[in-house]
Amino acid sequence: MHKITVNGAALAYDEAGSGTPVVLLHAGIADRRMWRDVLPALAVRHRVIAPDLRGYGDSELPPMPFTHHDDVVGLLDALDLPQAALVGCSFGGSVAVDTALAHPDRVSALALFDTAVSGNEWSEEANDLWDDLVGEVDPDDFVAGAAGEVRFWVVGPARQPADVDPDLLALAQEMDQRALAAELALGAVEVGELTPPAIGRLGELKIPVLVTAGAADVPDIRRLADRIAAEVPGAVRLPDVPDAAHLLPLERPAPVNAALLDFLT
Repeated sequence: MHKITVNGAALAYDEAGSGTPVVLLHAGIADRRMWRDVLPALAVRHRVIAPDLRGYGDSELPPMPFTHHDDVVGLLDALDLPQAALVGCSFGGSVAVDTALAHPDRVSALALFDTAVSGNEWSEEANDLWDDLVGEVDPDDFVAGAAGEVRFWVVGPARQPADVDPDLLALAQEMDQRALAAELALGAVEVGELTPPAIGRLGELKIPVLVTAGAADVPDIRRLADRIAAEVPGAVRLPDVPDAAHLLPLERPAPVNAALLDFLT
């Protein structure tokens, strides 16, 4: 683990390899450990940096206003990188898209897995799925909250927990408990958002974009991947990866690595 000061905060990151730079941005229910099997595979050809976003994992959260997308550019500045490809999963994908829109000269390409997009609203179907699979959860109970999120996102609506690797579920539970604590702390800090949000601006992206999702993820996420592919000029929409849900790069790293190595080349 390395640490570097970015916009007044010490951000933790892992780094490996040399060559064209690639930054891996983790999901909101995880931290940089979700890239454990992706970083070394990409490092064969690229300089790969996997940070913990501010407040998550081992990164700090000073009590000052900030935006995650400005932190990404601050990280590039601190590492003396004029430009990088951004790879994001879920919330990390949303941050990647926001960064590309706010700082278009700093992002060379986007690869998005089970991505969120700022300004997107969840459907009633998604809310009903949450009620069916999880129900009410005490927001102060991080263990129960993480268990609910892991059931919803990591297992997915079409699978049962017994269908998923128990070691994967254990890591996801541990990461998500820390992420929930991070989100609580972030609630006390002014976190800026991209204005206008990305959902109405996808057509502004003029760089190579790759998008896919796990076939077992919630339908809203898979439909959002379809929308990105339809609205971003030239975007590549790969088929959904079978037997994988929201943390696709952690659960099925082999097809993710193959897709990334091909796309980034």
